[in-house]
Amino acid sequence: MQGEPTGGHDAATWSPLDSDGWYAARNATTALRDSLVRAGLEKDFPYLRADLNAFGHGLVELGRVSPDTAECLAELLRLALASGFPVNREDLGHTPAATNEHEERD
Repeated sequence: MQGEPTGGHDAATWSPLDSDGWYAARNATTALRDSLVRAGLEKDFPYLRADLNAFGHGLVELGRVSPDTAECLAELLRLALASGFPVNREDLGHTPAATNEHEERD
């Protein structure tokens, strides 16, 4: 019949759960959440969540935070950097990925 999807796939049935970007965002959000819990900041990031943009790129949304929370996070990062914690993504085992439609992907 004309207009029926071929191969049994219909774009209307797409799910973020079928996306690598979603799982990358979810895993990163979980790792960040666990670190925030260890730092005692679990209640300071009520809008933390994994998301996808319209292009299917995974994103981690921190949401709105108070100025005190932002200062606390900045101090934690400063202490981590002062301790010699690696700051390059490659040192952390991550590879840079395109995060918006203007970046080129390999």
